[in-house]
Amino acid sequence: MKNYHTFIIGHISLDENIFQSEVVKNIGGAVLYSSSASNALGYKTGVLTKFSLQHKGILEAFTIPRKDIFILDSMHTTSIRNIYHSADREKRTCFALSIAEPFTIFDLPKGISAEIYHFAGLIAGDFDCEMIKFLHTKGKIALDVQGFLRTIGNNQELVFRDWMEKKDYLPYVNYLKTDAAEAEVMTGTTDRKKAAKILYDWGAKEILITHNQEVLVYDGKKYYACPLKPRNLSGRTGRGDTCFSAYITERLNRGIEEALIFASALVSLKMETPGPFKGNREDVENFIHRYYDRK
Repeated sequence: MKNYHTFIIGHISLDENIFQSEVVKNIGGAVLYSSSASNALGYKTGVLTKFSLQHKGILEAFTIPRKDIFILDSMHTTSIRNIYHSADREKRTCFALSIAEPFTIFDLPKGISAEIYHFAGLIAGDFDCEMIKFLHTKGKIALDVQGFLRTIGNNQELVFRDWMEKKDYLPYVNYLKTDAAEAEVMTGTTDRKKAAKILYDWGAKEILITHNQEVLVYDGKKYYACPLKPRNLSGRTGRGDTCFSAYITERLNRGIEEALIFASALVSLKMETPGPFKGNREDVENFIHRYYDRK
């Protein structure tokens, strides 16, 4: 039996990022950024991913040990083109170039257990939703709604549409992550606190909403907010995935406020360098002491 603190399920992606007419190809995906963050903090991390085995070289992008990556073959590998329209990389248009096959309950490896099962999807349809109910009986569920809202529209453009089954599955979710735009799609309000309360009332136990200036958490009793303090935005891609993974794993041992500060500091540090987070716990603690007035 392999025991993990967090077991992350999601597609790795061959990304094509375009900014100011410059095209940069790299390996991305929520599963990559999430696993790098939890691994860097010392948490035992497992990954289930699916891609065409002709692209097996992409495994080199992971920072976790190869023995903890469970691979499934797919006819295609997910590939996404991201066109950024602003210097802060908040505004972008995304297109699906190809999509890997979805995950089902039958894909789950045998002989593993985890404290957290993290759904780190990229595009609606990545998962059979019944996996949420099934894994809820085995550990805590962490779910990023990107993998349930981001839908293929005209000309393969990725657009956000509401998750029609949300009220059926949110009661099984311990940790729910959205960004401000996704929260609006789901709840109809631009007020992040109101959106968090609505999502809580629909059943999610702890809601984390990322924004370009702060991270908000609501647990049904109290709102917690922490600012982001990156000194530059060259590593903006992967912000939400990194923050969410750091938060949920820190919650295994810390209260909400401490976990939130730690995750906000870690992702602020990550946003200064392109690619997955490759620092360590000491780097994050030093950043906190320097920029969050916690001596």
